[in-house]
Amino acid sequence: MRFVAGGVANTAFSYGVYLLLQFVMDYQLAYLVAYAAGIVFAYWFNARHVFRVPLSWRGLFAYPLVYVVQYGLSALLLHVLVERLGAAPAWAPLPVTVAMLPLTYAMNRLVLTFKGSRT
Repeated sequence: MRFVAGGVANTAFSYGVYLLLQFVMDYQLAYLVAYAAGIVFAYWFNARHVFRVPLSWRGLFAYPLVYVVQYGLSALLLHVLVERLGAAPAWAPLPVTVAMLPLTYAMNRLVLTFKGSRT
């Protein structure tokens, strides 16, 4: 439940950034910037509150690697929803986020609880 709560907070933050940025840039670029901002919040919240592991430089630098995979899959799904299925760019990130939740949890757990990431 802590992972879901953090995900809700992170999604609200990232989605707000996305909504603001899509007015001044392409929706994919807005999604990338909002996504990057969300990674910083997610690392802190998941390390401290979900998996209760200490913050570390190694963890901080390894953490975004998880999201490279997740971002690629999310961006592809976003593209399909907007370009192929005609979904509104303002709403399309919401089902993308829900669809990626199980993969995101598993990858977070792997990276944050791996003993080598705590030094």
